[in-house]
Amino acid sequence: MKTIYYGASSLNGFIADENNSLDWLFQFSGEPPDFDSFISKVGAIAMGSTTYQWIYDHQIAHKPGQLEPWPYQAPCWVFTTRELPQIPNAEINFVKGDVKPVHDKMTQAAKGKNIWVMGGGELAGQFYDAKLLNEIVWQLAPLTLKGGAPVFPRTTNPPLKLITVNKAAAPFVELRYEVAYTQHNK
Repeated sequence: MKTIYYGASSLNGFIADENNSLDWLFQFSGEPPDFDSFISKVGAIAMGSTTYQWIYDHQIAHKPGQLEPWPYQAPCWVFTTRELPQIPNAEINFVKGDVKPVHDKMTQAAKGKNIWVMGGGELAGQFYDAKLLNEIVWQLAPLTLKGGAPVFPRTTNPPLKLITVNKAAAPFVELRYEVAYTQHNK
């Protein structure tokens, strides 16, 4: 079981643009070739409130008067300090505060499968700060953005350890890193 920060960004390191939009990403078609394999090994999902609100607005409630189903089978924990819309028949837990006790609950729910930290560089940083993040798997798009939400607003020390570099779904490249912690920081 691993806690994995998995996602995509612009070449210059932004997940969303300066308006918190992912429209830049959807000009490319298809999912990464390994996504089905990745998601089949996920037993719990963590996301920030901005990611959740984007999914709700663009995938769940995008048709007036009709809600689409939640796209994930694994239970989800949304870290938020604000009120967010509920999605019927979806196992979504709204939480706030320290990631450590929530990670314990996610680990139990995952039943030996991985935890996916999905979207939210700051949230991924909190898992890193708590020494709970094991890997970062990232798809890089061949474009740059003027600004926006950074992939990982932390300084990693020691540096991340590169595991693999793969050509992903055209035109992306996938980088897989192991997160290392110094003995002093463990």
